[in-house]
Amino acid sequence: MSGSTQHPAVARALIASALAAAAIVLAACGGDDGGSGNGGAEPAAGEQTDGGVQQEPEAAADPKPADFPAADGRTLEELADLAKPGTNIAPATTHYVAGASRVAFGLLDANNEFVYAPSAVYVGRSPDAVAEGPFVAAADSLVTEERFRSQNAALEGDAIASVYSTEVELPSPGRYAILVLTNAGDQLFGATSQIEAAASDTIPAPGERAPRVQTDTIETAGGQVENIDTRVPPSDMHENFADVVGTKPVALLFATPQLCQSRVCGPVTDIAVQLEAEYGDEIEFIHQEVYVDNDVGKGLREPLLEFGLPTEPWLFTFDAEGRVVARLEGSFGIEEFEEAVKAAL
Repeated sequence: MSGSTQHPAVARALIASALAAAAIVLAACGGDDGGSGNGGAEPAAGEQTDGGVQQEPEAAADPKPADFPAADGRTLEELADLAKPGTNIAPATTHYVAGASRVAFGLLDANNEFVYAPSAVYVGRSPDAVAEGPFVAAADSLVTEERFRSQNAALEGDAIASVYSTEVELPSPGRYAILVLTNAGDQLFGATSQIEAAASDTIPAPGERAPRVQTDTIETAGGQVENIDTRVPPSDMHENFADVVGTKPVALLFATPQLCQSRVCGPVTDIAVQLEAEYGDEIEFIHQEVYVDNDVGKGLREPLLEFGLPTEPWLFTFDAEGRVVARLEGSFGIEEFEEAVKAAL
């Protein structure tokens, strides 16, 4: 890990780079194109990008706190000054509430190619505020076994084959600056962004009961599964949430593989299908489509409105008593999804 020092102007440039990264957001980067997303332009895993950062998903999956400088009373600017510019944050979560909050993201190099290397997050009220961290952010794979892949699956070598995530503490509502340091072996790279934490929200949280919504079923769709499932091929996860919640554990996924405002609805639905094959005898998996008549222009379906969801995808898992035990917004990989399922059992 490099300990090179740069002029404070470089640190300020790193903080300002959040403005450029904001234009490339995983949580709202445009609809699916109907393909796998593996257009061949991205470097394969393990190759070095033109920006000089290695793409190593396996190494990015197990970061260690010792790989990163301790905050030790330093500000975000001072920590950023230890790093070299070269990465940008592509947020994969948009919803934050004061307290423990999940932060997920992708990392892009100077050519907007995705970067995978050990990474950690630091948080502060502003760039010149004392930082908290490092919060190590493991990269979690979205690539399922081949037999569970749909038309919109994530594939090995895809740009979005993995997503970084960690949990940080946001003590009170308001705006926070974040710094992501990526350890590329002999050099630290820095990327910055801002997030806004609400005081509270109305979305069901762990420990709470969710509204007993009527989710779409094959019967309510008149036997036309394509009306309630844009996955190709469609899944079989279409029980009525109101009929099963409180009688057994439930995993309820709000996602629209073909109409997603990001490219992650297809992969997370595939993950649900894969985990259903392993845990389906213990927990009910339900997939709820997002838009009325599968038409973005017609707005959100009633279950999303009742849950108060402003974005998609979202995952909620419930214990046998019907209480929320986990909720995940935006992009999440196989390990996080499985942890949410296990928490419900």
